[in-house]
Amino acid sequence: MAEFVYPPVIRAALTAFKALDLRISIVGAEHVPATGGAVLVSNHISYLDFIFAGFGAYRVGRRKTRFMAKDDVFRHKVSGPLMRGMKHIPVDRTDGQPAYEAAVKALREGEVVGVFPEATISRSFMLKKFKTGAARMAADSGTPLLPVILWGTQQLWTKGRPKTLTKRHVPVTIMIGEPIHLTEADRPVMVTRRLRAAMTEMLDRAQREYPVKPAGPDDAWWLPAHLGGTAPTPEQAEAEDEAEAAAKAERRAAR
Repeated sequence: MAEFVYPPVIRAALTAFKALDLRISIVGAEHVPATGGAVLVSNHISYLDFIFAGFGAYRVGRRKTRFMAKDDVFRHKVSGPLMRGMKHIPVDRTDGQPAYEAAVKALREGEVVGVFPEATISRSFMLKKFKTGAARMAADSGTPLLPVILWGTQQLWTKGRPKTLTKRHVPVTIMIGEPIHLTEADRPVMVTRRLRAAMTEMLDRAQREYPVKPAGPDDAWWLPAHLGGTAPTPEQAEAEDEAEAAAKAERRAAR
């Protein structure tokens, strides 16, 4: 079936990448399956991650990724038509079952479905706890998990920092790991642990092989604390997330 929205969006992204001279490096391209369904599982460090995670699969095999995203984005007058046109999958956080079923159906039909198992952006830029949805979808659809690690995207736009969408020459690493094929004996919780362990190793490699260092103390915010940066530690980031969630709950209750 013809795609009328995704191709021009991809062309616009490629034009932006070129204009900004982003230094995009794709590692592990050979792991992208040429055909068939796959659950693309990515870390989450930037509001732009869906663009780059999807670009990794597209650049290698012209695979178009259908991302699961909160339904607020689909209600926006600008992003909504684009998201629907690209066949992304809206997720209602009060009832995620319809989105889950839509994702499994897409996977069985041979689509690549994109998932951020941390659910929200990691302020520490390290991996947060993973939800088991990706592993369950892979099991129910009989498709592999495709681990993807992004690094460098946080410099463009991330939580708690101003947008720097015009920043030029930023290196962006897109690392694609070996697909994880499930068996009938595999349990989602154990598969999720295995997936997170694999992605932890990939993230460590991406961070340590990244071609640039912070320009100085004021530029160290994008580097994790254990590597000498000034990003929050995972514990500090979790506390900030909890405080933000509590504040949102209070606002909702006051309405």
